[in-house]
Amino acid sequence: MASLEIISSKNSGGSSVFPLTKKLISMGSDASNDIVIAGDGVGPSHAVMQFDGIQFNITSVDRKAILFVNGKKKRKTVLSEGDVVKIGETVLRFSILECSAIQSSELTPADNLGFSKLQELSQKLLSQQSLPAILEHLMDSVIELSSADKGFLILTKNDAVSIKVARNIERANIKDAVEQVSDSIIAKVIQSKTSIIVSDAANDSEFNSSQSVVKLNLSSVMCLPLVSRDGLIGLIYVGNDNIVNMFTNEHLELLEVFAAQASLIVANAILMNDLRLDNEVLMTRLKEKRFGSIVGSCTAMQEVFRTIEKVAPTNVNVLITGQTGTGKELIAHEIHNRSPRADGPFITINCGAIPESLLESELFGHIKGAFTGASHTREGKFQAAHSGTIFLDEIGEMPLNLQVKLLRVLQERIITKVGATQSEFIDIRVLAATNRNLEDAIKEKTFRDDLYYRLNVLMVSLPPLADRGEDVVTIAKYCIQNICDELNIAVHVLGADAEKAIREYNWPGNIRQLENRLKKALVLAESTTLSASDLDLSETELAPLVPLADAKEKFAFQYIMKALERNGGNRTKAASELGVDPRTIFRYLGKDFA
Repeated sequence: MASLEIISSKNSGGSSVFPLTKKLISMGSDASNDIVIAGDGVGPSHAVMQFDGIQFNITSVDRKAILFVNGKKKRKTVLSEGDVVKIGETVLRFSILECSAIQSSELTPADNLGFSKLQELSQKLLSQQSLPAILEHLMDSVIELSSADKGFLILTKNDAVSIKVARNIERANIKDAVEQVSDSIIAKVIQSKTSIIVSDAANDSEFNSSQSVVKLNLSSVMCLPLVSRDGLIGLIYVGNDNIVNMFTNEHLELLEVFAAQASLIVANAILMNDLRLDNEVLMTRLKEKRFGSIVGSCTAMQEVFRTIEKVAPTNVNVLITGQTGTGKELIAHEIHNRSPRADGPFITINCGAIPESLLESELFGHIKGAFTGASHTREGKFQAAHSGTIFLDEIGEMPLNLQVKLLRVLQERIITKVGATQSEFIDIRVLAATNRNLEDAIKEKTFRDDLYYRLNVLMVSLPPLADRGEDVVTIAKYCIQNICDELNIAVHVLGADAEKAIREYNWPGNIRQLENRLKKALVLAESTTLSASDLDLSETELAPLVPLADAKEKFAFQYIMKALERNGGNRTKAASELGVDPRTIFRYLGKDFA
């Protein structure tokens, strides 16, 4: 068990050892902390330690919380065996194993060897070696500690038993491992979840009638369960075929201590291996579902991808529509990257984020002295995008007076700097995006219809995340991978309840909201498996299912509206195309499906 030991403190009469039994340990002067540290320079909440399944991280809570590790000032670092941490006037030593709590005089040579082997095993896990290498090292250590001539690591999962490692005293793998162990002894330990010693298997009243014992001519056997908080994960089985009464209670006691700690290491190693395998499967699936930097396989997104493939090689202007957070800029990037202009610049400007008084200068540039503060001539975004693509995000927020000037740029491909008299030719492609309904804006006289038609040579409409089906889970897993890489933390997975909640939640903020929820969960979660509560998704937040009849009615309404749009609002033609009576169209138009 990992621990922190106080080795020097002006406020402590002697050493104290704090076992690190929780995923998140708080330290500070306040009595509510897991480890209370008094003295000058210690904040009420000074630092936290977090175990991510592989390693221990220590982080100061804020910039005023000074933290030293091995004499160097740190804000956040990974602790290794023997690292010295100083908080205020208190000095602590970190250890993977709580060895310092036991006086060396109380330990036998076998005890010391056991602790040494367990520490080696912990270090191998921290070095992120492969699961087979860690398990082989475990069994080599067990054989050495028990003086056996062979050992087996047996894992259990879903009532199935499999031998993962079979080693002999020469540290070589044993062939035909399944034929070398006693089924009856294994079954006994699985059923009882307790360790047993069989001193003379051939003459043991409980096991001498077992076919496996008779066939193998077994002598000494010792078998111990490996138990984690989730239950039995496996067994350690060691034997000697030549010597009876080989194993003693002292052997068993030592190995039980070893097994209790080793089970945690094995459980974490298996978890990390499963996470790596899941990640490999995820990456393979993502390759199948990715379109450049965009992830998606639903019908609506496949239609978007087909449109991009057709429009990207051309030079036409494209208007990208969709709710906030649906990935409009990613679509613009993908159009640019697949176009003949891919080697040219891609320039983005958010028309809603720049004050109106500065927007014209940002777009078209200005000359020296054009206005107060214009100390030198400056190029605008359009000139910076020459021979490339300019992406006008939130185009619906552009003021009307600038819409006129933008229209001229689109028509003539020339720009005039603020304060200048001469125009300049530019070679650009214009992509624009909005989350507003520009047709409504035209009716409200806040957007010019001639500019709308110039921008909307072709429209790409992005569906909201809630309408993308299983894509939402795929995107969540993709985001988790990227966030874990960005934050340099262990790979996490979604639990079954988290996946269900992600599917059912409405995601009004779309992909941006999903990313933010995942980032928060990955920072604060105490387990490498994220739950619905980690994502702050309670039952009350999940979108309720509507009755099937209501869902059918809403779909019929949306389908009729699409047919009307295709037929220019002509209800008779729409009814004919749908194969229904025109009165059906009138009936649906009179309903409220908001």
